[in-house]
Amino acid sequence: MLTREPACFTSAHRLAVMALAMFVLAFVVGCANRPTEYAYQIESKYAVDDPQFQRTMGSLLGPPIIPGNTVETYLNGDEIFPAMLQAIAAAKKTISFETYVYWSGEVGMQFTDALSERAKAGVSVHVLIDAVGSTKIDKNHLKVMKDAGVEFVLYHALKWFDVGSAKKINNRTHRKLLVVDGALGFTGGVGIADVWMGHAQDPKHWRDTHYCVKGPIVGQLQSAFMDDWMEATGEVLHDQDYFPPLADAGSQFAQFFKSSYRGGSESMHLMYLLSIAAARKNIRLATSYFVPDKLTIKTLLEARARGVHVQIIVPGPVMDEEIVRKASRAHWGDLLKAGVQIYEYQPTMFHCKLMVVDDLWTSIGSSNLDNRSFRLNCEANLNVLDAAFAAQQAQIYEVDLARSREITYEQWKNRPLHEKLMEHLASLLGSQL
Repeated sequence: MLTREPACFTSAHRLAVMALAMFVLAFVVGCANRPTEYAYQIESKYAVDDPQFQRTMGSLLGPPIIPGNTVETYLNGDEIFPAMLQAIAAAKKTISFETYVYWSGEVGMQFTDALSERAKAGVSVHVLIDAVGSTKIDKNHLKVMKDAGVEFVLYHALKWFDVGSAKKINNRTHRKLLVVDGALGFTGGVGIADVWMGHAQDPKHWRDTHYCVKGPIVGQLQSAFMDDWMEATGEVLHDQDYFPPLADAGSQFAQFFKSSYRGGSESMHLMYLLSIAAARKNIRLATSYFVPDKLTIKTLLEARARGVHVQIIVPGPVMDEEIVRKASRAHWGDLLKAGVQIYEYQPTMFHCKLMVVDDLWTSIGSSNLDNRSFRLNCEANLNVLDAAFAAQQAQIYEVDLARSREITYEQWKNRPLHEKLMEHLASLLGSQL
């Protein structure tokens, strides 16, 4: 039997209960061990077009930025999924596939069928799916793939006795990787779920971008997959079927940049900070979860002080994690006051992850600008040093910008008091995750 709220249980009471619950959760999570935040001191010493920038990114952070690559851009599910499925269908020897989201539905079934068909044909198919990100997966998908001979692993699958394990709960793989025959790669922001279908035409179909990669850089994509596969299984896949000789496929300089809690977790953070510090003209950022720490905010403010034009696109009214949206807004004050332009995408959930610096340096992939991506998850970004590619991404960015609503400092400052309270509490919780 359904019961109604007592008449005295007003919206103010509900707000107080929500606030108390968020505070308690923040306190509990905050008591757990969490990664240390490092107060790096990064001076702006060179621009992205300076050879020193390329040397630093390759030598200090690694792996090296290498020439001979081509990166093709796909927008939304209507373009992304057919290209990936076609590549899987054409596989002759190996398929390496890693994703955070793999849900039930039409898209999940298409990938299950495609991967299973190749396994039955004798292709070595390895699939690594995050156990938490893919809680909505149809268990029948797993059975179909395993019966077909797919080597399938759920990354950090949780058991009842893992409740106290911060590692098993917090450390996820957020990487999105597909490598076919060691020679063709895909990466970006898209997961395997029906919400990515279509062309971002309504609130039920998300906006996202994915990329197809050819050339020597594919070996670095394969290495990133192997990094997590070895940790999950202990199996080392290292022969020519996975790492074949790769001829030049284009003129783009690229680097596939990975980070994880196991080592180099701060590298993704440093990559963003060094890129922002090298900006001289403009920075275009797009991120689905924007909860910047103090150092990221400081580096963005220093860029503004140098006269750099900074724009950021984040999700708007359609958001899959409302607590993240609230935590994000709590950090906007100093940025907006300094002239950083922040836009909320209006039509649907905005899931893109993109940084373009000075129309030359582009970073795309799985990483968001938040604590989870920088310190807890396994992440991977494709960095491209190429003016033509950057111009293409900037053009796509402008289309997304036209579908977004700018939030001014006055609007942010004058938001209702209850919104400020909830945002502060959400930020407190977010800082502990």
